[in-house]
Amino acid sequence: MEFNLSTELAITTTLNEALPTAAPEYKSMLTNIAEKMPAVTQATSNFHKSHSQFMGVTLDVTAITPIRSIKHTLAEIDKTRSALQEAYINLRKKEVKLKKKQAKLLDCSDPLGRELLEIEILEIQGHLEGTRNAVQGAVRKMNFFTNQYDNLMKKIGKEELSEEDYELEEARYHIMTCMKQALNSARPRQGVIDEGNMIYLFDLGINAAQAQAEVFSYLNWENELVTKGKAPEHHHTVQWLEGCADKWAGCPAAFANSRGFDVFDPTSLANTPQIEDKSNG
Repeated sequence: MEFNLSTELAITTTLNEALPTAAPEYKSMLTNIAEKMPAVTQATSNFHKSHSQFMGVTLDVTAITPIRSIKHTLAEIDKTRSALQEAYINLRKKEVKLKKKQAKLLDCSDPLGRELLEIEILEIQGHLEGTRNAVQGAVRKMNFFTNQYDNLMKKIGKEELSEEDYELEEARYHIMTCMKQALNSARPRQGVIDEGNMIYLFDLGINAAQAQAEVFSYLNWENELVTKGKAPEHHHTVQWLEGCADKWAGCPAAFANSRGFDVFDPTSLANTPQIEDKSNG
């Protein structure tokens, strides 16, 4: 899909012709727009995507554990792929409609009929240009997240991922996410965890008093560091969260078991051998 400025220039020319001659200042404005539109359109092409790459990996995919990050990254890829498929179908439909209008124009002898067809062709061309821009932005986004998927797989040292890998990381993900939220909610509350994350802790089988003590202890450590003229850093918080996940790793399963549940059932997974082959035994 090559970059095309014809539609923008055609619309500008049409407006220039349509405006009353009694308003010459608008004609000079439109002439100025027409002269600068190629550069403006080229610059605008940098932004035909919903978010920047930076936002993609900092504010969109925010999972704190690697496999959850992979899950969210794959969701972004899948969502973008679906949007691309839909856009491609719409693009092809518009291209066919444009060809039909252009063919009809060639056979039309009625002046008003021809004028109406020219307007309809201009309208379709404008829609085509917008769709092409959206498709190009989506392709760049999909390529970016595909590369991020490769980076994440290298980080965990795997060539492929199974549903079992995903399930086995879930306890760690939820403990770290809960404590991340608990810590951040406590900062403006004199160190006290908010009610929502207290409920989250309960549902994970983690005693809220223990969690509160951990938060108080970590915040005190940060304050002592600041008092000594040193700066707490982000990786310190991540290390603390990792320690919380290690400390309470068994709590969710124990609480689930007390309620009659298993948090992990290997017979209900895909991409994982479910029944051991004993035919050669």
